[in-house]
Amino acid sequence: MITVNHLHKSVDGNKKKILKGIDIQFRQGEMIGVVGSSGSGKSTLLRCLSLRDRWDQGDYTWDDANVIRGGGRGSQKYRSKCAYLEQNPSFYPEKTALKNVLIGQAGQTPWFRRLTGMVRSDDYMGAMDELERFGLIDKAHMKAGNLSGGERQRVAICRALVHGAGFLAADEPVIGLDPHSAERVLKTLQTLCTDHNKTVISALPIELAEKYCTRIWGIYDGQLKIDVTGRRLTVEEKRAIDLI
Repeated sequence: MITVNHLHKSVDGNKKKILKGIDIQFRQGEMIGVVGSSGSGKSTLLRCLSLRDRWDQGDYTWDDANVIRGGGRGSQKYRSKCAYLEQNPSFYPEKTALKNVLIGQAGQTPWFRRLTGMVRSDDYMGAMDELERFGLIDKAHMKAGNLSGGERQRVAICRALVHGAGFLAADEPVIGLDPHSAERVLKTLQTLCTDHNKTVISALPIELAEKYCTRIWGIYDGQLKIDVTGRRLTVEEKRAIDLI
């Protein structure tokens, strides 16, 4: 169980409040869709939950351990368990998909690997296993710059798993993708939850959240207005988060 109490987040020297007292709980294996109008606070919520942004106030509890009160070292310990998937994942475009998975994101890469490029055989096999699992084995030695948008998103997911993430926060992971690629990415995320007991929280268009997610959070003006099991939202619920 992961519990969030009284999450507040501001920007511009605390002049602009983005999140205003968020209280939520979620478990491993859930696929949660975050919906709301532009500027409602969806992206900031994902960045706070994945510990990419510092909280102004609040308690964040994982298995009875308070992540925020643990200070910098406590946050760093749990930060390694989280992956934040951007709309357009950053890669080394001239390196292969496999190399990008092995290298990881900037904060994940050991200094000796950055200098030498050397990897252990176990790491290599683990990366290849993940690429095969998500239908990318034939892309392993292709340069990342030549991958399609949907392929890059799936490579980013593989990269997160290889580096130990158990919780993925995905910010609009299918924006700009064609329907087929979007479906494949979302089914990949579903598989992580159903088959591997990972937690995925993703900002999505409402129709995709209704179709693919087991739970939906509706955000409006920095506040959690809706928390329901995955289903079609009612007219009243959509109106509550300014989506009608």
